[in-house]
Amino acid sequence: MDDQPRYVPPPSAPPPPPAERVAPETVPLEYGETDPTGGAPPPPPRRSFLRRAIWWLVLAVVVAAVVWYATRGHQATQTGRFTSTGPLPVGTAPVEKGDMPVIVNALGAVTPLAMVTVRTQLNGPLIEVAFQEGQMVNKGDYLAQIDPRPYQAALAQAQGQLAKDQAALAGAEVDLARYRTLVAQNSVAKQTLDTQVATVGQDKGTVQADQAAVDTQKLNLTYAHIVAPVSGRVGLRQVDPGNYVQTSDANGIVVITQLQPISVIFTLPEDNLPAVLDQLHAGKTLQAIAFDRSGAKQIETGQLSTVDNQIDATTGTVKLRASFANAASNLFPNQFVNIKLRVDTIQNAAIVPSSAIQRGAPGTFVYLVKPDNTVTAQVVTLGPNDGERVAVTKGLEPGQVIVTDGADRLKEGAKVQVTEGGAQPAGAAPGQPAQPPAQGQGSPRGQGQGRRSGSGG
Repeated sequence: MDDQPRYVPPPSAPPPPPAERVAPETVPLEYGETDPTGGAPPPPPRRSFLRRAIWWLVLAVVVAAVVWYATRGHQATQTGRFTSTGPLPVGTAPVEKGDMPVIVNALGAVTPLAMVTVRTQLNGPLIEVAFQEGQMVNKGDYLAQIDPRPYQAALAQAQGQLAKDQAALAGAEVDLARYRTLVAQNSVAKQTLDTQVATVGQDKGTVQADQAAVDTQKLNLTYAHIVAPVSGRVGLRQVDPGNYVQTSDANGIVVITQLQPISVIFTLPEDNLPAVLDQLHAGKTLQAIAFDRSGAKQIETGQLSTVDNQIDATTGTVKLRASFANAASNLFPNQFVNIKLRVDTIQNAAIVPSSAIQRGAPGTFVYLVKPDNTVTAQVVTLGPNDGERVAVTKGLEPGQVIVTDGADRLKEGAKVQVTEGGAQPAGAAPGQPAQPPAQGQGSPRGQGQGRRSGSGG
């Protein structure tokens, strides 16, 4: 049985492939239309093209900027300020010989020599004001009047009492003469004569008291007629006519300020005091010049009057007073001014413009123009200055030529060309009119040199 063949079923056929799903034919919809089948509207069209265009534009701008910067930097390297293609035009000036004043600068305030508050010296109604506000008055000018009638009546009463007592004194003196005659004849006792002498003395005292009362009333009448105690300018009126004024009034009637002459009180450091005192002890007059707040406009010229008697220990300064004629009334009380006090004068000094002074690695120096039209840095020692000029005590001689304009472009040994109107160095041929520097011509500056300074101190 085992040898019989087994039944093997035939292989089954593979299952048929699944039917392909055919998508229904679709029609593209325009943006904003609604799908009739109920589907969602299509998304808006992408803006990728616009974005790519913007990025390409930005990239082009960046590339152009890089190219422009590289080109400009190369040109700057070729034509920088440290590259010179010819002589540099400069302004020059000769070193002059002259007198340089030693000036001390200070701050001060205008202070009147006299400022008086006119007050009444007796009580009474103010019946008249005879001045105008802001008027210039002289000493003794009539200003105001207080009602004088009460004081006139008091004067008349005192004069009547004086007349009465003078008559009594005259009668007593007649009796005294009579008693002296009788005593000489032994007709009356000497005691009667002594009593009459005392009576005459009492009457004389009474007459003197009466005379004093008369003088007092006359003085009151003088006080009732108010006059200017000093010459000066009248301020604003403090009381109007018709008011009852009293001696206790604090404001008074008016304030008079003396303007001509006038003074300025200013302070100096104690270190400057010895130089000032040396000149004063030698009998010299020190000139003082007043400038306005900015220090640019000169107001008045005067002289130093006096120095205070002590130094302020808290500030280390001393006060000084300078007087000014002030004929044009340009100085006004309490005005802030700058004072230039001329302490001394240096004779035959080498003087240069302050604009020529430079400061750098060599120290304080100037550019000296040599006969071959090259410059060299000349170290100098400075003296006093007046703002525009400075004295050089060491390093220069009168007649030498120095650079005053364009020094910031120079270095040691640079070739220069003097501009029209500038001074030529001694021994140099007259230069041609200066030509403007070529395009890209630089202005070299030597090792830390060339910083311009307008100060000569």
